[in-house]
Amino acid sequence: MIFTRLARKNNAASTLALAVSIAAGGMVAASAFEAPAFAQKEKKSQPKYSKAFIEAYKPLETMASAEPVDYASIKAAVPGLVAAAENNDDRFAAGSFIYATAVKAEDQPTALQGMEMMLQSGNVPAENLGQYNFVAGQLAYAANDYAKARPYFEAAAEAGYTERDPLIFVAESYFAEDQAQQGLNYLSQIIESKVAAGEPVDEAWLKRGLAQAYNNNLKEEANKYSTWYVSQYPSDQSWGDAVAIQLNTGGYQQPETLDLLRLGQRAGALRDGNVYREYVDAADYRRLPAEVVAVIDEGYAKGSLDKTDPYITDTREQAASRAEADRADADKLIADANKSGATLSTVMAAGDTMLGLKRPADAEAMYTKALSMPSADKGMVSTRLGIAQFDQGKFAEAETTFKSVNGTRKPIADLWAAYASQKASGGA
Repeated sequence: MIFTRLARKNNAASTLALAVSIAAGGMVAASAFEAPAFAQKEKKSQPKYSKAFIEAYKPLETMASAEPVDYASIKAAVPGLVAAAENNDDRFAAGSFIYATAVKAEDQPTALQGMEMMLQSGNVPAENLGQYNFVAGQLAYAANDYAKARPYFEAAAEAGYTERDPLIFVAESYFAEDQAQQGLNYLSQIIESKVAAGEPVDEAWLKRGLAQAYNNNLKEEANKYSTWYVSQYPSDQSWGDAVAIQLNTGGYQQPETLDLLRLGQRAGALRDGNVYREYVDAADYRRLPAEVVAVIDEGYAKGSLDKTDPYITDTREQAASRAEADRADADKLIADANKSGATLSTVMAAGDTMLGLKRPADAEAMYTKALSMPSADKGMVSTRLGIAQFDQGKFAEAETTFKSVNGTRKPIADLWAAYASQKASGGA
């Protein structure tokens, strides 16, 4: 179900909110590491453990092999093992043992201590650096130590670890700290690199970013993520969310609202009765009666509008009468607008009427003329020119026109441009 202007954020946002979470049990298995075999005779290729470390380690090795394992006693002896480590081979072995036993005991803070010792030793094989850093990041994240988790996730990505996309957890760490803007900045960088490389973007990332932007009233970010979302994953749902978020956050007046809802209607994304009523009000039966009739009839057909609602039935009756008059006067209106002395208001009225009457070619001619006239609201005229081109199937031209729009209407035009691009490439 899409957002509506009447839906409060704490309810509506649940349709977008998507948890990109770290499961507590998602750590790399302890079997990835092995305790050192001290009984073997050392060779040049073998680690060189200090005597003090071996003496501290052996009792712990015995305790770890007993059944049942007395983890409390092992944990109590860990500080002594750490203190006995004199070189990097000692530190790696101590970290491996601490990590492996702590994972079995589901003691995540101590597991992190072990993982950090291994990483700090410098002895982690290059091919495993990404995996080890990722696990360290997970453990720090699970402990709510987000500042510590971030560099581990970044190091994992730098080492070439791609499983579960470690950088997404950096963004999540900012969200967990209620630093939505920082998280969105980071997430945007990841998405932009994917888009630039022509790679697909995980839908969960886009939903997550969109929810964070919307819930934290970050209008520009909401606009950006809405456009990404509908571009990457076009559907009635994504278009409905994008349109509704614009309605909720844009602060638009009726002219802008009208052109936004026209997009929703053409994308098949108007499924809520409140949105249809808003469209009816924005179109205004006194100005665009034919469009009002068409919108009400669509709302009836979809079951979104109640045929017994007196406001809707009365509005449709009055609009239908005026629509017939508009159709009868349409050619005269165009002729008046084409006169050399025609005013901007006359030309725009002709363009708007033709668009509402589903005569987009005539509307395009009127809007094109209006663009060249002094005092024209170029943002509004260009938006409606793009809609007229779109309605004729001139999708590439419409996309170019929409991309020329700046200012208040730019977020609306950007969505229109995305939809025109989809249609130009044969999308639904």
